[in-house]
Amino acid sequence: MKILTGNDLKTGAVTWWNGHDWSLHVDDAVDVGDRADEIAQRESAARRVNACYAIDATRDESGVRPAHIKDRVRALGPTVRPDLTLKPTEPEALDWVI
Repeated sequence: MKILTGNDLKTGAVTWWNGHDWSLHVDDAVDVGDRADEIAQRESAARRVNACYAIDATRDESGVRPAHIKDRVRALGPTVRPDLTLKPTEPEALDWVI
């Protein structure tokens, strides 16, 4: 599976393409298949996202998991301190972005 990630142009927050818009939650990411470049160019040109790129990922019962450790850290937060991990389902998850 190929998913798109980038950074929100206004806040710098890591975002994930959900098929219609950008989400802060990696579990909302959809498989873009061979349309990755097309979507990335369109969204970058519209200035909705910065530094957009496609990555490999898998989806299982626990959600979407980026293949590379760099993108896992972007999706979930630090790997050495579980207490600092981003938990997007918690209401406070957006506090750091705003």
